[in-house]
Amino acid sequence: VEGSGPDGRVLHDDLDRMLQDGDLGHRPLRDDSTVVPIRGVRRRISDRLTAAWTEIPHITYVDAVDATELEVLRAALNADVPAGERRVTMLAFIGRAVVLACRDQPQFNAHHDAGAQELTQFVPVHVGIATQTPDGLMVPVVQHADRLDLWGLADEMARVTEAARSGAATRSELTGSTITITSLGALGGLVTTPILNRPEVAIIGVNRLETRPVWRDGAAVGRSMFNLSSSFDHRIIDGWDAATFVQRIRSLLEVPSLLFVEPRHRRPS
Repeated sequence: VEGSGPDGRVLHDDLDRMLQDGDLGHRPLRDDSTVVPIRGVRRRISDRLTAAWTEIPHITYVDAVDATELEVLRAALNADVPAGERRVTMLAFIGRAVVLACRDQPQFNAHHDAGAQELTQFVPVHVGIATQTPDGLMVPVVQHADRLDLWGLADEMARVTEAARSGAATRSELTGSTITITSLGALGGLVTTPILNRPEVAIIGVNRLETRPVWRDGAAVGRSMFNLSSSFDHRIIDGWDAATFVQRIRSLLEVPSLLFVEPRHRRPS
């Protein structure tokens, strides 16, 4: 900054002029520092997450899922997939479990309008998939996930996330989600605290799948485990309901046949 004061001193007016002129490019402050302006998509992401975190009282609930049987089923299903064709992923099973859990507790598949003091509960489940792209975090949407079978869900999840990463996603593919799943895959760590995708009231966070020792029948055995770290809008969702919702998802994933069998009370008469 060139100072206009006595002996070249920097005045507040010099800083104000620099801001007004937009002279905020990549400028080294010292030999080891650079100022990088936050603009474009990164700025919009920053503003959106700041608003969500400051306006919504979050509650995060964490539970462990034993995915051993699920991994056996997934491997069996993918064994018959021809080379080069898309395989079913863990995320597709989780999406299916979320759809069924939302059917049992529709208040989680909803938008909250704090200004109007209204909660809009949706019948269709439009699942957002938080996706890291070269331009930052985006949430492409699997529309009507409740109408898709497991393979259809896997295909559509892969399609919309690939579109987001390549920059080909349309506006309609990036809006309209009613509940979001976020996963960092192998980088997922043990526990996260996801920020809600406003105006949704629930986000399901998926942590890293790993082999853990689990005590069973008097002995430690290795099981495929991962944590679900999920956040909720505490203005709408109480802790008990949040726990019930996540445990429903866990029970469906730990006994994966339940993902495809209609409960007795829902069978047509």
